[in-house]
Amino acid sequence: MKKSWILLLLIHGLCSAQEIALLKYSGGGDWYANPTSLPNLIKFSNQNINTKIKSKPGLVTPGSPDLFSYPFVHMTGHGNVVFSEADVINLRNYLTSGGFLHIDDNYGMDQYVRKEIKKLFPNTDMVEIPANHPIFQKPFPFPAGIPKIHEHDGKRPQAFGIFIEGRLALLYTYETDLGDGWEDEEVHNDPLEVRLKALKMGTNILNYIFTN
Repeated sequence: MKKSWILLLLIHGLCSAQEIALLKYSGGGDWYANPTSLPNLIKFSNQNINTKIKSKPGLVTPGSPDLFSYPFVHMTGHGNVVFSEADVINLRNYLTSGGFLHIDDNYGMDQYVRKEIKKLFPNTDMVEIPANHPIFQKPFPFPAGIPKIHEHDGKRPQAFGIFIEGRLALLYTYETDLGDGWEDEEVHNDPLEVRLKALKMGTNILNYIFTN
């Protein structure tokens, strides 16, 4: 697909009703984890920053042409991830043409997904995103950077990115588990303060996509 057509598809998606999607990947990992997280994030974002995102997120595979209908695609899970050669080509075209992929390690994905990210951009290393990056500044300030939502290995939370011509195109959140914080309250019994922190950070991500 030519880059001009890809850009037109993404622009069309931004100008019409906003819609985001969950990535259904191969490899055996539970891509379907946290089923209430995206609907809750959408609701919070629409209420707090006046986005107009459809309440039900889409579902898309890495190799599908439908990928280009979504300005934001979310990926999560605990296990193995495998991108085929066709997936890699399609995802790379999507990201280099204005798309955005957020990968949120739900604990157990890290060792697998890093290899697949390297397949997408073999000549580009992920870099840790500094706390002064706009994604942590508005509309909700996170002066220390990505917040800690769930404890796993006692490591500090980190946000890594792939930048394309200065634009953050791929965001990988590690040791934070934002998606757990977006879930319905009864799923993890997180206190309201923790859930709000996660939802606010997720809203910052959406705000960055729709305003940059």
